[in-house]
Amino acid sequence: MNKVSIILPIYNVSQYLHECLDSVVRQTLKDIEIICVNDGSTDDSLEIIQEYAAKDPRIVVITGPNGGYGKAMNKGLDRATGEYVGIVEPDDYISLTMFEDLYEIAKENDLDFVKADFYRFGRNDKGDMELKYVALDGSKTRYGELLHPDQDPSLIKFVMNTWAGIYRREFLEEYHIRHNETPGASFQDNGFFFQTTIYGKRAMIVNKPYYRNRRDNPNSSVASKDKVYCSNVEYDFIKDIIMKDRDLWERFKAMYNWKKYQNCMFTLNRIAEGFKYEYLQRMSAEFKRAYKLGEFTKETFTQLEWSKLTMIMDKPDVYFASYVVGSAKPGSNKEKELQKKLDEANKKLAEIKRSNSWRVGRILTWPLRALKKLFGRA
Repeated sequence: MNKVSIILPIYNVSQYLHECLDSVVRQTLKDIEIICVNDGSTDDSLEIIQEYAAKDPRIVVITGPNGGYGKAMNKGLDRATGEYVGIVEPDDYISLTMFEDLYEIAKENDLDFVKADFYRFGRNDKGDMELKYVALDGSKTRYGELLHPDQDPSLIKFVMNTWAGIYRREFLEEYHIRHNETPGASFQDNGFFFQTTIYGKRAMIVNKPYYRNRRDNPNSSVASKDKVYCSNVEYDFIKDIIMKDRDLWERFKAMYNWKKYQNCMFTLNRIAEGFKYEYLQRMSAEFKRAYKLGEFTKETFTQLEWSKLTMIMDKPDVYFASYVVGSAKPGSNKEKELQKKLDEANKKLAEIKRSNSWRVGRILTWPLRALKKLFGRA
C-alpha cells in the first residue's frame, strides 16, 4: 500500500501544470501514487500529464468529459489506494517535504487528518504579486494540539481549505466523505471541509507552510446567473449531511450558519450588480427562517457581523441602499465609518445602562419583555 495518494483535479491549467507536477513528483516521500484526473481539458493539459506519466510509473491518468470539480475529485478518491490522501490543485505547487512531514505527524499521532499553514499569492499595495502567509488558526493557540473536531464546533472557524493537508483514507471511506457533484468549480470544497470536520475524531494543525496557493481573483465579478447561487446550493448539501445526525446538527448548527454567512457575504461582493438585490432578498429570507428555528444566536457572530445580519434579516432594502449601493465593502472607508458609529452607539448604550433610571426602567418593563421573549426576538 502506498503511504499517500495525491489527487490532482485538472482542467485547462497548462500554464501552471509543469511547476505543479515537478513539485509533486520530486517529493522526498517516494512511496506515493499521483492520480491526475483530467476533467475534459481543451488545452494541452492532458498531453502534459501523459508526458509525465510515461516517465513516472507512480502517475495514474484518469480522463473523461468535463463534469466539474466535485466529480473529478470523487473519481480520484474512488481510485486512491494510499493509506492517506492529499489534494494538490494543479495551478498550485508545494514544498518538497510536504507529504513526508505530514505523513510522519499523522502516523505518530494516529490522526484522521493533519493540516498545515500555507502561502497564498496576492497583490500588495503596489499591485505586485507576492506570497502572503496564511495561518489556519487566527488565534495561533491550537497548533500541535491533539484536536477532536467532531466535538469542537469552533474549529469550523479555521481557514477553510482542503488541500493543505492529508486525510486517512479509511476515515474518508468509513463516513463516505465525498464532494458535491455540482457543475463547475464553485464552493464544492466547502462540503468536503465540513464533512472531515464534523466526523474527524483526531486531528492536528501545523504552523509550517508547505503549500503555495493561487486563488482565483477574489475581486472578479460573477456575471453568470448559473453561478450566483452556487454557495447556497453547497450549503444546502452540507445541511442535509449534518442533519442526518440530530446530535451533530445541534452541536454544529450555529457554526454552520456562521460559515454560510461568510460565504454569502463573499458571494454578495462578487456577483454582478444586476443580481445583488435578488440575492440579498434570498439571503434575508434564509437567515430569517434559520433564526426563527433557533439555529443561531447573537453570540454566534461578532458585533459587526451581527449588526449587518440583523439589518439583512429585518431590513434588506436598507442594507442594500447602505452597503451594496453605498459600496461599504470590508476594509473600505465606508466600513470603517460604520464601525466607528457602531462603537459610539454601544458606548452611549453602556453609559445609559449604568444609570439609575435604566435600572428602574428594566424592573418596571420586565413583564413586557418576558412576553416578547415568548413571541418574538427581544
